[in-house]
Amino acid sequence: MDRHQAIYKLYPNVKYINSEIPYDENNNVVSVDENAITIEIDKVAYINKRISAYKPLAEQLDMQYWDRVNGTDTWKQHIDAVKTAHPKPTE
Repeated sequence: MDRHQAIYKLYPNVKYINSEIPYDENNNVVSVDENAITIEIDKVAYINKRISAYKPLAEQLDMQYWDRVNGTDTWKQHIDAVKTAHPKPTE
């Protein structure tokens, strides 16, 4: 998610953005909270980082199978490592 997408999501009254300035349907400048925009962008960024860090589902299922057979916790360690490396942002 980029800054414009975050603005449109957080401020439904924004109809367009010109030179980084958001406007409503009457061409009035819409005041935005930059901190809220950053938080919204960070929410999506951590999700994308986690998605790319997780092993493919087929591999995860294989880990779960072999963990069950061998009494290990390889899959749980993998999931914990990803969650630790890419924690949820605090609001």
